[in-house]
Amino acid sequence: MPLLTLDSISLAFGMHPLLDQASLSIEAGERVCLLGRNGEGKSTLLKIVSGEVIPDGGKVRLEEGAVLAVLPQNLPSDDSRTAYEVVSGAFPETGQLLAEFHTLAQQADEASLDRMMKVQERIEALDGWRLDQKVTAVLAQYGIDPDQRLDTLSGGWQRRVLLARALVGEPDILLLDEPTNHLDVPAIAWLEEALGAFRGAMLFVSHDRAFIRRMATRVVELDRGKLVSFAASYDRYLELKEKALEEEERENALFDKRLKQEEAWIRQGIKARRTRNMGRVRALKAMREEHRQRRVRGGTASFAVEDAARSGKLVVEAIDAGFAYADGTPVIRNMNLTVLRGDKIGLVGENGTGKTTLVRLLLGDLKPTEGSIRLGTNLQVAYFDQLRGELDLDRNALDNLSEGREFIDINGQSKHVLGYLQEFLFTPERARSPVRVFSGGERARLLLAKLFSKPANILVLDEPTNDLDVETLELLEEQLAEFAGTVIVISHDREFLDNVVTETVFLDGSGAVREYVGGYSDWRRQGGRFPAETSGARPDRHDKAAKTGKQVRNATQSTAPAKDASNQSQPGGGAANKSKPAKLSYKLKLELEQLPGQIEALEKEVAGIQDRISSADFYSGPPEEVAKTLEELEQKEARLEKVIERWMELEEQALS
Repeated sequence: MPLLTLDSISLAFGMHPLLDQASLSIEAGERVCLLGRNGEGKSTLLKIVSGEVIPDGGKVRLEEGAVLAVLPQNLPSDDSRTAYEVVSGAFPETGQLLAEFHTLAQQADEASLDRMMKVQERIEALDGWRLDQKVTAVLAQYGIDPDQRLDTLSGGWQRRVLLARALVGEPDILLLDEPTNHLDVPAIAWLEEALGAFRGAMLFVSHDRAFIRRMATRVVELDRGKLVSFAASYDRYLELKEKALEEEERENALFDKRLKQEEAWIRQGIKARRTRNMGRVRALKAMREEHRQRRVRGGTASFAVEDAARSGKLVVEAIDAGFAYADGTPVIRNMNLTVLRGDKIGLVGENGTGKTTLVRLLLGDLKPTEGSIRLGTNLQVAYFDQLRGELDLDRNALDNLSEGREFIDINGQSKHVLGYLQEFLFTPERARSPVRVFSGGERARLLLAKLFSKPANILVLDEPTNDLDVETLELLEEQLAEFAGTVIVISHDREFLDNVVTETVFLDGSGAVREYVGGYSDWRRQGGRFPAETSGARPDRHDKAAKTGKQVRNATQSTAPAKDASNQSQPGGGAANKSKPAKLSYKLKLELEQLPGQIEALEKEVAGIQDRISSADFYSGPPEEVAKTLEELEQKEARLEKVIERWMELEEQALS
C-alpha cells in the first residue's frame, strides 16, 4: 500500500483550474521532486497534502499511523524562541512543558522551583523525558546550541533548526518547499547530507538543479493541472519530457488537421446529413468541445537584454583595496582585481563574507578604506536585487514596469508595455494585478523584465535564481552568455554559475579575495573550498595535488642533505646507516629519483592548460574544443595526483 495517495484532486481559484483531477502515489523511502512552472500550483499542492488547504474535490490518503512533517519554505523573520523551544514544539503539549522546564532550570528563585515541581510531574505523566532525550539528541546531532535564539541565527542555521524540528518526530514522509532558497553553498551541502541520511519518504519542490540531481529518485511534473510521473533521474526526465512534448505536439497537429477537415465538410451544405451522417455531426461537436477544453501549455518566457553603448575596455581596477567598518573590522583587504569589458564574474562565499560589500566597492557606491579602486568610462549598471526592493508591492506589474511609458525600446524595437510583459509570461489580466499577490517566481520575472528594459552594459545580479522555474533559468543563462557587456553575479546556484561565469571570485570570510578561472566546478577542481571544509574535512584531490606538488620539490631538495648532516654529526652515524636494511630496491630507488622530474613536467603541462583556459576568449570558442580542453585538464590533474601519491608512498618507505 502506498504511503501517500492523492486521488483525483481538483482545485480552482475563480474560473482558473489549478489542479484538475490530479493523482499521485508515493511509496515509503521515495524521494520525489515536484517540478512545474511558476504559478502552476506546486506550493498549493504541498499545502493540500499537509492539510493547510482543502481541495474542491478528490481525496488525500496517508497510510494509517504514518507521520507527516513539513520543512517550511519561508524562514521566520522575528522569532525570539530558543532552538530548544522550536524543536520541542514538534510535540505540542509536552514540548511546551519541556521548554518551560528548560527555562526554569536556569533560574534559582523559590517560585521557579515550585513551578518546576509541577511541570516535572506533568512531564512524567506524559512520558515527556523520552521526548526530551529525542530533542536533545537531534540538537546535538546537528550541532545546534539549544539556548541560541532563532532570530540571532543565519538563514542556514535557521533552516538547520527547522529541519531538526521536522525530523525529531521521526516522520514517515517529509514535505519541503524550495529548501535551498537563500542558503549559501555550505548550508546547501549540509542540508543534502542531512536529507541523504533521512530514511523516510520525501516530496519536495525545488528549482536547484544540482540539489535535484543529488536528492531525487523520481520526478513528478505538475503541468496544466495534471501530475505526470517520470520514474527516472533528473537528467533522464529532461530527455523523456522533451520526447513527450514532441509527441504531444504531433498528436495535437493531427487532431487539428482532422478538426479542420470536419469543419470543411460541415460547411459544404446539408446534403445527406440528416440520417446516416448525424453521428458525424455529433462527433464534430465533441471534437470542438475537446479542442475548447484543451489546456495549451503556457509559452516559454522570451526576453532579451537592452544593450547600452559599450563601456571602456577597463571596467574597474582594484589595487591593494580594502574596506573596514567604523570599528576597524575588515571586510575586504588587500584586493587586487581587474574587471574588463565582457567579463562574467561569479562571487562565491558563505553568507556574511562581504559579497554585497565587494559589489558596492566595484561599482563605486562605497569608497575603499585602504588602497585604490579605479572605475572605467561609460558604465551603465542594471542591478537585480535579491530582496526585490525595486518593486512597489501595492502597484501592478504594468505600473511597476512602465513608469509612465506606454512603449519601451528594446534594442531598437519599440514594444508596447503589455506585449513586453507577455514575453515574461504575464497575461494582460495578470499584468494589471497588484504585485503583492504575485508568487516569488512572478516577482523575480517582473524584476527581470524591469531590469532588461533599461540600457545597460554592466549587469549585477544578486541571487537571481531564487524562485525562478527551470525553463526561465535556462533562458536567463542563454541571455547572460550572449550579453556583450559585463556580468557580476552573486549566487549559490552551482549549476547556474557553471553555465554563466568565466571567472569565480571567492571570499573566505577573513577579508581575502581570490580569483579562479571558470565556474563553480572549475573552482572546486582548482582546490576551492569553504572554511568549514578545511576544519577536519578531507581536502579535494585537486587541492591536494596542487599543494603537495610544491612540497615534493622542497623535500627532494632538502631532505637528503639534512639526513647526511645528521648522520655526520652523530658518532657512528654512518655505521648505523650501513647496518639498517635497505627499504627500497634499486628499481624503486631509481623510480623515486625520477618522480620529482615527472611531477615538475606535469605541473608545467597543467599550468599551460590553465593559461589557455584563462584567456578572455576561451569560453567563446567552439563548445567541443572547450569541453576537450577542460577534460584534458582534469586528466592531467588526475595523473599529477597519482604521481604525487606514488612519490609520497616511496618517500615514506625510504625514510622509515
